[in-house]
Amino acid sequence: MENQQILLASRPDGVVIPENFELATAAVPEPGQGEMLLQTIYMSVDPYMRGRMNDMKSYVPPFQIGEPLQAGIVAKVVKSNGGKFPEGTYLTGMGLWANYMVTGGEGFQPVDPDLAPLSYYLGILGMPGMTAYVGLKGVAELKEGEQLFVSAASGAVGQVVGQIGKNMGCHVAGSAGSDDKVAYLKDELGFDEAFNYKTSDIHKATRAANPNGIDVYFENVGGPQLEAVINNLNFNARVALCGMIAVYDNKLEDMPPGPRNLAILVGRSVKMQGFIVFNYPDLCKEWIQVGAGWLKEGKLKYRESVADGIENAPQAFMGVLKGRNFGKQVVRLADD
Repeated sequence: MENQQILLASRPDGVVIPENFELATAAVPEPGQGEMLLQTIYMSVDPYMRGRMNDMKSYVPPFQIGEPLQAGIVAKVVKSNGGKFPEGTYLTGMGLWANYMVTGGEGFQPVDPDLAPLSYYLGILGMPGMTAYVGLKGVAELKEGEQLFVSAASGAVGQVVGQIGKNMGCHVAGSAGSDDKVAYLKDELGFDEAFNYKTSDIHKATRAANPNGIDVYFENVGGPQLEAVINNLNFNARVALCGMIAVYDNKLEDMPPGPRNLAILVGRSVKMQGFIVFNYPDLCKEWIQVGAGWLKEGKLKYRESVADGIENAPQAFMGVLKGRNFGKQVVRLADD
């Protein structure tokens, strides 16, 4: 048995390229006393990982050159040496870009494959779903019947944001990067309005999609979309800053200037707040119960993009940064 891993070969100088990654092969590690050997079934690739490729201070340490990158995973305990969980248990937690890894179990939680597909624990019942719930409930304090707008609305987080809003009786609008994604938002997820930001005048389209203004904006993109939203914010609006994928590949010196209309926030008493999902552990736990219940009741739908094989993880990740995925992007490393 061999253990394939994806290592960080070099730090990106702007746009991420294949040469920043290295596919390496090592022996499958043996678990020591109190440890378990995990086989990765699914691995997540997410936009936030781009920041960890830089050598800079953030809320999580940067990836290290020559070491495997890290990601949320769903894995199976294939060997336990007195470990925390018995063999055969499925776990989710922060793991490695690797087929196998050894752990003492810290930070891992068991998941039920009968409650939902295993990949959902990296998506709608995992970090993206939790992020949507935390951002709307804990940060933006969305209320029933309000006007909600979300960018990157067909993505892993955005599609959950919109459905939470619809389940709360809100008017929900969003922007996405293709006509197929727009059709999915309106026809499948029940968005009231949606538009293709690549083919629309973003200021006119944002205004048309939100005829009664915007009470809550869930920000995933930044750039021109943020400026267009600010023009349409209502009094006492709230903006939950989740991500700004439009600038992730920019060098510091190439960063675009900020929105020109920030003064609107003052006159309209707008609250704009960034957040990190795992700073809200109680709401994360709450979401698993709420989300699982809504899935069972048919009140949530979810779409994934699945890449097969660890060797395809870098391309899948780079695709996420370019918006090429449709829904949550995962990589399948073994049969589930």
